[in-house]
Amino acid sequence: MSDPLLPVLLAVPVVVLVCQGSGHAVRLLGQPPVIGEILAGILLGPSLLGWLAPAVQHRLLPPSVLPITSALGNLGLLAFLFLIGLELDLRSLRTTRRAVAAVSVTGLLLPVALGGALAAVLYPHFAPDGVGRLPFTLFVAVALSITAFPILARILADRGLETTSLGTFALACAATDDALAWCLLTAVVALATSGTALSALTPLALTAAFTAGLTLMRPLLRALVERAGRIGDELVLALLFAGLCLSAYATDQIGVHPALGAFLFGVTAPRGLLAIERTAARIRAVVLPLLLPLFFVDTGLHTDLSTLPAGRWGWEAAILAVAVIGKWGGATGAARLTGSDWRWAAAVGTLMNCRGLTELVVLSIGLQAGVIREPLFTLMVVMTVITTAATAPILRRVAGDDPRMIPPKTHDDPARNLGPEMTGCPSPNPGLAKPSLPSAAPSSRLSPHPGTTT
Repeated sequence: MSDPLLPVLLAVPVVVLVCQGSGHAVRLLGQPPVIGEILAGILLGPSLLGWLAPAVQHRLLPPSVLPITSALGNLGLLAFLFLIGLELDLRSLRTTRRAVAAVSVTGLLLPVALGGALAAVLYPHFAPDGVGRLPFTLFVAVALSITAFPILARILADRGLETTSLGTFALACAATDDALAWCLLTAVVALATSGTALSALTPLALTAAFTAGLTLMRPLLRALVERAGRIGDELVLALLFAGLCLSAYATDQIGVHPALGAFLFGVTAPRGLLAIERTAARIRAVVLPLLLPLFFVDTGLHTDLSTLPAGRWGWEAAILAVAVIGKWGGATGAARLTGSDWRWAAAVGTLMNCRGLTELVVLSIGLQAGVIREPLFTLMVVMTVITTAATAPILRRVAGDDPRMIPPKTHDDPARNLGPEMTGCPSPNPGLAKPSLPSAAPSSRLSPHPGTTT
């Protein structure tokens, strides 16, 4: 009997190297590396490699290795969501101005409304057997309302705009949008797994209680981390990694996806501790480049473009149109109504329409929960790639020579090379005592009408 470890020893380096190479290749085209990594995952699946050379794909990714690579990829995903939660500064969200709130809420509610209408049409054609109309409709609506906070931050950092008024405004809107979207997603998954709206209240209430418990335990965790930090960062790493895994396990037992638990642990983790910031940098620098590519491939194995009949691409056009009109239109319109000029409003809408890896996470949750099937999953993945890839070039076109959207002149600083881009997140030097992602700016830096010209 062959050693079950041997296929893993072949699959993991192939996947990691292909994703890294694809990420660097698309970066030369002005795209965030995550686009190349998503495409690499799709192309290693049945859409290309499995279609052109099924024997080669079977050799590289045999069925026996898929449960192992899937588990490793999902472990990387949990670490990624912990880092995203850690970067969300909820204190700044409580003090953002009216324009940020308007753009965030409208950029969420309009795509939810349009997505719900589209889902009603999609339901007879794409809903899995036994899934009710309400959970299917709500899931599609929420999936179309997502903004990828980390990818947006990466795009802004690449253009040197992360500390400008446009960058801080867009990041504040994206952070608020994502926080609301995750709340809605929790409710949808609870409804899908419980069956009825009434029975979904139990997992929702338990999730709220779990979040409150994590918040109350923050002083205890701070004390533990401070004591562990005096011993060594390795112990801090063990504490945080154990915490995110146990939190993911807890939300899974509650009846909500494990990804939410890792995210909540990151949101409620103590802030301002050097040991946590150094540990987060180590997780990002080691775990994500090695494990998250396996999540891309797991996603790619469920994305089979070759099996979609020609008629299904009409649905793709409808999904893409609703996604763009809802997200770009909602954010742009809200920014315009709060006093911004059209160029500024269009730039904000373009950034909010970026979906990236966050959308893949949401779609994978829906697929695993049985709310959607693989054909719709494939169409939504294509929409994700298109809207994410379009963000940077459209932003360049919209910005033009507008001085508000041109990076400030700074001296050459090697620190601007922000490191690993597997998730689209800037990565700090482990020795630096600062967050790796630009956090949403406090209200003092945000004008109520940031795009208004004088």
